[in-house]
Amino acid sequence: MNARLDEPVPVATITSAVVTPQSTFRPPVTAIRWATVAVGIALTGASSQHLSRQILTGVLVLAVYSAYRTFRPLVVDHTLLGLAGVLIEVGVGVLVVDATGYWSSPFVFSLTTAVLVAGFASGFALALRVSVVSILAVAVPFHLETQLSTLDALHLTAQFSVELLLVGLVAEYARRFTGEAEARRTVALDRLGRLSEANTLLYSLHRLAQTLPASLDLDEVLDSTVGRLRSFLDITALAVVMPDDTAEGFWVVGRQEGVRLSPLVATADLPAAIRAAAESDVTLNHRSLDADGFPGLSVRSRSGLYGPLRARGQLVGVIAVEHDSPDHFSPGDVALVEGMVETAALAIDNARWFSRLHTVGAAEERTRIARDLHDRIGQSIAYLGFELDRIIGKVDDPALAFDLDHLRRDVRAVVSEIRETLYDLRTNVTEADGFVEVLDTFLERVRSRSAAQLTFRHDAPARLPLPQERELWRIAQEAVTNAERHAAASEISVSWRCDGSRATLEVADDGKGFETAKAGRLDSYGIVGMRERAASIGASFTIDSRSGRGTTVRCALEAS
Repeated sequence: MNARLDEPVPVATITSAVVTPQSTFRPPVTAIRWATVAVGIALTGASSQHLSRQILTGVLVLAVYSAYRTFRPLVVDHTLLGLAGVLIEVGVGVLVVDATGYWSSPFVFSLTTAVLVAGFASGFALALRVSVVSILAVAVPFHLETQLSTLDALHLTAQFSVELLLVGLVAEYARRFTGEAEARRTVALDRLGRLSEANTLLYSLHRLAQTLPASLDLDEVLDSTVGRLRSFLDITALAVVMPDDTAEGFWVVGRQEGVRLSPLVATADLPAAIRAAAESDVTLNHRSLDADGFPGLSVRSRSGLYGPLRARGQLVGVIAVEHDSPDHFSPGDVALVEGMVETAALAIDNARWFSRLHTVGAAEERTRIARDLHDRIGQSIAYLGFELDRIIGKVDDPALAFDLDHLRRDVRAVVSEIRETLYDLRTNVTEADGFVEVLDTFLERVRSRSAAQLTFRHDAPARLPLPQERELWRIAQEAVTNAERHAAASEISVSWRCDGSRATLEVADDGKGFETAKAGRLDSYGIVGMRERAASIGASFTIDSRSGRGTTVRCALEAS
């Protein structure tokens, strides 16, 4: 069960996941057991009947059995031993009641103890069976021996039967409510523990970040790494490539000099020397790239060093340095690179994780900025529109009035666009409004302002944790906005599937698309922003595009 830190868990969910232990009901069962014995003794004392041997024996049996069950509580389960214990509980009460007057027995309330134990432990089904057995065990001999009329005897039997059934029903509801309270308590304690752990980790991260010798900014880490390589080695080409967190089989080129690589490169398009280094655990020294059959970054390169960057046992990148001369790098250069890759790998890994935290934390700042823009700039521009309306009414020159009217229409268009943008920025997924509701409302607004035909298909019986839903919502918003404003699409299809542990978002359009599957300004903020958001929550992100055939954006997440 995934308990969210910032969202209440439905009672129906937690009740089914948390079973109330029988130990929770032991104090009230023990109290009720002794209370029924005390009531029986009180009724015996208040009765004008002579204290017979059966009455005294019944008091002794119930007292001894109650004392035994006080120190050895009855455990009800589906084993033979558990069922035998229930039968003994019923048998003791029935024997005492039958021996002391059936329904007229002062110990008749002792029958409720077995019903309560069964109801608390296993629910109304077992409590109903115990009630029926107790009723039949007392009613059958009672009707065979009673001197009362048939109607009076049936009335007495019905009265106590209803009481026993009601006791079983009350036990079931008490068990259910106690289970819900126990479940809420368990979830609350779990959340408290996780929040305390998160607080400790964040505090430690803050303290550590103040004393780190290296920056947690990825650009600074890459610049520092490249600078050290150039200061110690004579090289003509270099590159630092890192696996793309959002698209398996692709690599991000973090830094490159003396060579021109695409910002995002497929594994098959990487130089063979880099692919070999990615599968190695040590720095590879190719003295002659031509002789080794490993083409390098540049066609002019004749030798190179290729060091895998590994942190936490995982590959986080590859450093490649090359030179135009064969056999250029010495064993000392190899040792130098090997000494640098471990530090560089840890620094790059730290920077990338910190970047993910920063991406998730930027949502609140974005919402605050959107609120400030709406309250200040939006109102100011609206005021300009009102002032233009007032000035136009005072202008007598038709040419000037025409220009002002044209300016007023432009201002109104700007105000409308700003309002739409600010609304989109401020809209977010909350505990009350889930991903489906927020995205559906956003698509309705897109339909009202665009000629494109939008369809939204969703199958989401469960929700993801709130931070993950918020990032996926921003990805969907950016993808739809790109299709609406830049792709000239006439049809936009949005699909969302989520079962609480896996989620898939797909936005497809029939717009102009990109030249190739991974082209089309991959360095633009829209695509970069979507990739960063997907990486921040550990989701995969792919773009499938063809010129003139539209674009499909797909983001898949498997929650931990």
